Amino acid sequence: MATVTIPLLLKDLTGGVRRAEVSGENLGEILRALDGIFPGLEAKMVSEGKILPYVTFTVDGAIAARGLDTPVGPESEVCILPSMGGGC
Repeated sequence: MATVTIPLLLKDLTGGVRRAEVSGENLGEILRALDGIFPGLEAKMVSEGKILPYVTFTVDGAIAARGLDTPVGPESEVCILPSMGGGC
């Protein structure tokens, strides 16, 4: 199973859980599996089959350049990285 690191910003949906192990062959399947454990989580990051612009994912340390189709291995580390906002 892949290990997913969940940011603190999503703690309200995960009950404070910061890591989860789920199965899936690509990022889309991983997110659907996470949503099965933490309902509503996928909707915070995906709309109309695309990753929302304020979220980035890494798989084994590399940006998930293929979006939801990015392959995920059974021993992969997936990180959810919320974009930082701000400015002047």
